[in-house]
Amino acid sequence: MKLVKKQSDLVLILLICLAGFLAVAIGAFGAHGLKKIISADLMITFETGNKYHFYHSITALFAFLMLILSEQNETSEKSNKYLRLSIWMFLTGILIFSFSLYFLAITGLKILGAITPFGGVSFLAGWLCLGLGMYYFLVPKK
Repeated sequence: MKLVKKQSDLVLILLICLAGFLAVAIGAFGAHGLKKIISADLMITFETGNKYHFYHSITALFAFLMLILSEQNETSEKSNKYLRLSIWMFLTGILIFSFSLYFLAITGLKILGAITPFGGVSFLAGWLCLGLGMYYFLVPKK
């Protein structure tokens, strides 16, 4: 039985796995390579980015699994749409929020912090979309 039927789903799961891989690799780099180089305050900034990177990689994986279930059960198209959108919002949030904090911590350039809130808004949008996707998944079709 082939669970991933669409190429777009295959792209999503590969991106989610890449996000998880990078969360581990970047976290290890921070723990072993940066602690001796950057200040304690910048290390906290780096760790915040890594924490949110992990949380949202796992949440994107959950949303993806729900999307596959939704597609298999031929649940509402609204459910599929919102679940897919939530994954993209989480991945976008990781890219903008977490990576801006990584670069801020490594370079010390405070200007990079100016884009961080856009990543936070992307995370918030992802959570709203996940909630809507789950709502339409759980509410029976009429």
